[in-house]
Amino acid sequence: VGNLVLHEEAGNSPSTPAMPLHVSVGMTQGMIGYWIQKALQEELSKNGISKNAVTVITQVEVSKEDQAFQNPTKPIGPFYSEEEAQKVAHEKGYVVKEDSGRGYRRVVASPAPKEIIELEAIKGLVGKQLIVACGGGGIPVTREGNELHGAAAVIDKDWTSSLLAQQIDADVLVILTAVEKVAINFGTEKEQWLDEISVEKAKEYIEAGEFGEGSMKPKVEAAVAFAESQKGRVAIITLLEKSKDGIAGKTGTRIVL
Repeated sequence: VGNLVLHEEAGNSPSTPAMPLHVSVGMTQGMIGYWIQKALQEELSKNGISKNAVTVITQVEVSKEDQAFQNPTKPIGPFYSEEEAQKVAHEKGYVVKEDSGRGYRRVVASPAPKEIIELEAIKGLVGKQLIVACGGGGIPVTREGNELHGAAAVIDKDWTSSLLAQQIDADVLVILTAVEKVAINFGTEKEQWLDEISVEKAKEYIEAGEFGEGSMKPKVEAAVAFAESQKGRVAIITLLEKSKDGIAGKTGTRIVL
């Protein structure tokens, strides 16, 4: 979405004004949803499966009172030098922060998801079609009476996935990432890859700061929220290429109640 925002701003003019952030989230949701839907549809046809892949453009309600709006933390867009960051902040009113020693980036609010607006439509498709939903964490909206208003934010996709999985009564939530398993003491001589851990143990690791703020921590937190929401639910964190083995219990990190 940061890339699309740059495109929007580059073409900004009185006749073609740049779209606000929440609209850009919707645009990327549709674009990436199309790519995934197209690929899934081809695989379904290739395997003789008579189902459609369907992308649901999904709005997700957040609270206007969420403290995330007062403390933006979600980095989007390119990296800047300190001098460039100061210039961008002054000219465009961005909030910029240093990102893990790699440079400075624009940061936006990342409020917690409260309600999936299109939930009933998604539920109606479960078991009938292959559904792509809540892309990018969902389009963030706030509610005023019967009206929904787009918010300048990006919701964490793992948290929204966990919420959706709970609300459609899924048995398993699989969170796909760049590593086969979750590790503690990551990158050190004491590095330990985790197979199956309890919700309680996962919370201990979170509290101890074992997982990166902008990378593994939200994935583990979202997995914990799903696993503890109802007995028998399992959350798995693993690689896309290992997802089948992960569901079969052969690899990945499994978090259980």
